Formats: sequence, structure tokens, C-alpha cells
Amino acid sequence: MDSINTLIAQGENLMSWTDERVELLKKLWADGLSASQIAAELGGITRNAVIGKVHRLGLSGRAKSPSSSSPRPRKARSSGMMRVSRPSMRGNTALAYEYELEPEPELFEIPVEQRRTLLELSEKTCRWPVGDPGSADFFFCGGEAVTDQPYCSHHSRIAFQPASDRRRDKRPFRG
Repeated sequence: MDSINTLIAQGENLMSWTDERVELLKKLWADGLSASQIAAELGGITRNAVIGKVHRLGLSGRAKSPSSSSPRPRKARSSGMMRVSRPSMRGNTALAYEYELEPEPELFEIPVEQRRTLLELSEKTCRWPVGDPGSADFFFCGGEAVTDQPYCSHHSRIAFQPASDRRRDKRPFRG
């Protein structure tokens, strides 16, 4: 704090980075003080201002404490301890479920005369897409839509499943 009082006594602006403040920053950084501690010591600046100045000055090296510079010696395992194996699958297991394949709804035969293109759809026709939209074979179901629904009864059952009946809840986890 004495260095701050000296700067104040000399009439220095605490908000700017003077040569004296930069030198004090370098010394405190080399001594291992945190950015918050340096900001408090310098006064009138924030922790982020200290971090920014340290970065611009390229002061990456820090004084390391003796405890953090060398790794701790590992304890030897007692012979009575058994190692528990972990599951071989790690990470995202969202797709790691085994389930019975159900026939795709597109594989149910939709009569050719019922099929519709996008321009042929109306509020009374089923708007269930079938196939790859980029393919020439792409079409919409075109069956009679259920009242107040965009799909026929068959496709409505697929699209609007109760939460308890969803397929993902029935898949056993394969771990």
C-alpha cells in the first residue's frame, strides 16, 4: 500500500497505466499475486483491467509454489483392493440404446392415387412427408386428415404419441 500512497502523493491518476504502475504490476505479478489482489493493491482498476494489461505485456510466466511444481507421489495400492472396471462406453450415450426396429411409416404402402405433391395439399389431406425431399419420388401421404389435425389417423398416432408410450422410453439401455 505504500507504493499506492506514494503515487497518490505525487498526484498520479490512478485510472491510467503509468510507467510506475506498470512496473508495480510486473513486480506483483512475478510475486504470484492474483489479478484481484493486484487490482486491490493498485486501486482504481478492475481485475479484468489487470488481466488485460498482463496479456498485452506478455507476462505469462508466474511464480510457482513449490507444492504445485512437482507432482505428488502416488500411494501404493494395497494388495487387497480390487479395481472396479468401468463401462467400456463413455461420452454421449444418447444413441446407445438397443431397440427393436419398427417398420418405417414410409414403408406402409400408400396408394398412388392418394399421394400428393406440395401444391396438391389442402387442409383435408394428410401432410405427412414420405421419402427424401430432394428425390423425385418424394410425396405426401394425401389421406383424409383427422379433424383439426394435419395428418390422417395412422400418421397422427405416430406424430402425437403420449409421453409414456414414446419409443425412446421402451429401449433397454445397452451398457
